[in-house]
Amino acid sequence: MSSIQNSIEVIVNQGILPLYFATSETISVEVLRALYKARIRAVEYTNRGPEALSNFTKMVSVRNTELPEMLLGIGTIKNVEQAKDFHNAGADFFISPGFVPEVASYLISNQLLYTPGCMTPTEIIAAENAGIKFVKLFPGNILGTEFLTSIKDIFPSLTFMTTGGVETTHESIESWFIAGASAVGLGSKLISKKRMEEQDYDVIENETKKMLEIIQTIRR
Repeated sequence: MSSIQNSIEVIVNQGILPLYFATSETISVEVLRALYKARIRAVEYTNRGPEALSNFTKMVSVRNTELPEMLLGIGTIKNVEQAKDFHNAGADFFISPGFVPEVASYLISNQLLYTPGCMTPTEIIAAENAGIKFVKLFPGNILGTEFLTSIKDIFPSLTFMTTGGVETTHESIESWFIAGASAVGLGSKLISKKRMEEQDYDVIENETKKMLEIIQTIRR
């Protein structure tokens, strides 16, 4: 199985993709450990500050020594330079807030999953024509579930995830799955600044377990 296909399968199998960023290297690593304990095997770390690359590099080394099977993705990739930096740092998959054609061609040629954020059918078509298989609908709170329901049939070969505005409730997550999403991204509603600042790693672990249970219940 290609690494692209494998990354998609791990994220879809999980049903949720936790995403976060912390300026602190220690907090970044400890959140990763908490997510792993909750049985998460794919995480998106967001490229949202000057510390992101060095923190991510540390996370990769921790993953390599103690977190087998964990896929580490990087989000908020906006240009090829960033994609190259995080590729060199060992990222398994890459996510953008928008579709960047040159990032797509660089990552696809390196057999790496690139999931662009798309908001219109035009953007989704451009992504599909560039060889993208997995699209992030973003921002989900603006688009809403009806958008996905309306366009899903036009793109039978694409897998959709939604990020932005997904609540950590059965109703919210289920509404996106009914609409046709295969996974949802969960950021600050799950891994809040407050929880990170207070180092509530047990809370993050337990809340993540609850999300995975919700996914299992929905899929039954």
